[in-house]
Amino acid sequence: MIIDAHVHAFADNIAERAITKLETVSGVKAATDGTSKGMREQLKKCGIDYGVLLPVATKPTQQTTINNWAKEEYRDEIISFGSVHPYAEDVEEEIERIKALGLKGVKIHNDYQGVFIFDEKCDRMYKKCEELGLPIVFHMGYDPISQLVHRAMPYDLIELTEKYPKLKIIGAHMGGVYAWESVYKYIAGNRNIWLDTSFVAGYLDEKLFADIVKKHGTDRVMFASDLPWSNPADEIALVERLPISDSEKDRIFSGNVIDLLELNF
Repeated sequence: MIIDAHVHAFADNIAERAITKLETVSGVKAATDGTSKGMREQLKKCGIDYGVLLPVATKPTQQTTINNWAKEEYRDEIISFGSVHPYAEDVEEEIERIKALGLKGVKIHNDYQGVFIFDEKCDRMYKKCEELGLPIVFHMGYDPISQLVHRAMPYDLIELTEKYPKLKIIGAHMGGVYAWESVYKYIAGNRNIWLDTSFVAGYLDEKLFADIVKKHGTDRVMFASDLPWSNPADEIALVERLPISDSEKDRIFSGNVIDLLELNF
């Protein structure tokens, strides 16, 4: 079984506009048209059994609509997270609603939301997710939308794990785009942090990738692609080339996300 722990799509009425804007900003050609249908078709094409949809609320006013949509998409081969904006007045209530809706966690993109990971205003969000056992997945490291200011870097997670020792943290992009040396030095081996492989194929040196996996532990790494911004086939091949056992690869491809999200198939 293969579960892609990090995929994106948009509601049909905004998908074309969102993809066009993001392609322009990133310089990356999308692998789908940005719709749910396109996402599901690409997952099937790549032989992926399930995808974990990660929506982003870039404004406090978007929370309710986005989480309602995420719930609608949670069917068949798609498992959904919700999203909140850390500055929303009702952030704690919305996290409770995410839990009640059956969504599996909370997606945060600090650069799109304009919030540093260590901002004290985020404490309400961290405490509530820790209390409810909801994982938080962070976009980590560089993002083309914020080329000079990086709001979520590997070393930021150290303080977070110390303040919230029961918080389940997922560091996307193997803990930080273009900051992988810091991932290896500072957070690899931290048992409160899971790493996903999204958008690293062709960017992360494969020896360093293998070294991070070895130091961090194959039970804390999850296969992910960042679809539509990466072709899942590339990340699948990257994991397949790791110098680890087949059983360890199985953990990365599906076992770890099943355990973390408490999935029942």
